[in-house]
Amino acid sequence: MEGNLNSILTLFGGLALFLYGMDELSRGLEAAAGERMRALLAALTGGPVSSVLTGLAVTAVLQSSSAVTVMLIGLVSAGLIPLRRAVPVLFGANIGTTVTAQLLAFRLEDARWAVLFAGVMLGFFCRSKKGKAAARALAGFGLLFEGLDVMGTALAPLAEGELLRGWMLRVRADPLLGVLTGLCMTLTVQSSSATIAMLQNLAAQPGASGGSLLGLAGALPILLGDNVGTTITAILASLGRSRDAKRTAAAHAVFNLSGAVVFCGLLPQFVRLTEAVSPKGPETGVIARQIANAHTLFNLICTLVWLPLTPVMVRLVTKLVPDASPKQERNTETRS
Repeated sequence: MEGNLNSILTLFGGLALFLYGMDELSRGLEAAAGERMRALLAALTGGPVSSVLTGLAVTAVLQSSSAVTVMLIGLVSAGLIPLRRAVPVLFGANIGTTVTAQLLAFRLEDARWAVLFAGVMLGFFCRSKKGKAAARALAGFGLLFEGLDVMGTALAPLAEGELLRGWMLRVRADPLLGVLTGLCMTLTVQSSSATIAMLQNLAAQPGASGGSLLGLAGALPILLGDNVGTTITAILASLGRSRDAKRTAAAHAVFNLSGAVVFCGLLPQFVRLTEAVSPKGPETGVIARQIANAHTLFNLICTLVWLPLTPVMVRLVTKLVPDASPKQERNTETRS
């Protein structure tokens, strides 16, 4: 019992390190390039394809779809980007956020100390603001992988316990339970990158048969739940903003929720597609990459489906968040 408690505390400590490293990485990159990225968002969002590519590029650079989504909601609220141009940017941001999971699948934990040392040294000797920001991002990147390593160390003994094994068997047998698990994890942690990192670590733990404790078919519903849960950040960021800002957050939610419903219904096909585009090998050795590839496939396919339907998405979210009635507008003016 005491050993399990220590493992759980270590797991939360690793998660805290990961979240802190992720935050430092995102803040450092945003400080180094945030204004340029904001200007890029406002300037390059034109046609649907260019808007998708802009969202993808900015998110890949900033390493945070939440930061890009909040930035985009602010630009829409200020009237700098119309809703019809903002929606494709969201699609691209969803693809861009999969870069994090792809990086984590490389398992760069052995290089974390060198990266962390380089970040700290750069911070000491660099005097410019952008240099300091780059050092902060580099140190955050090192801490991120240290947190990942700590989580993996903590999960190993927990994976041998009956409680976690029993829960994983239930999740493997019930995809809906997996979706709810991923949703709750992301709502709690407020970072889909962190919950996907935990999922990659958990799935890499060996089960009783020697294969993955969770298996790809058990991991993918949790991944879908993670994608739904991450929309809460945009919804919270839109509170108190303009109606188009709220519609932008609604579009983010519709995109992820509709995709999760369809992919959950086609789970066997999703598993086979992911296996087909992923490297072969022992399940525990390749499943982290499989989860990263599934994350990319999910957002890429959803974008390919929704991009030609952007006008439909705009009409849908306009109905979900309708214009204020004349009576509501008069009440608002009276309060003002």
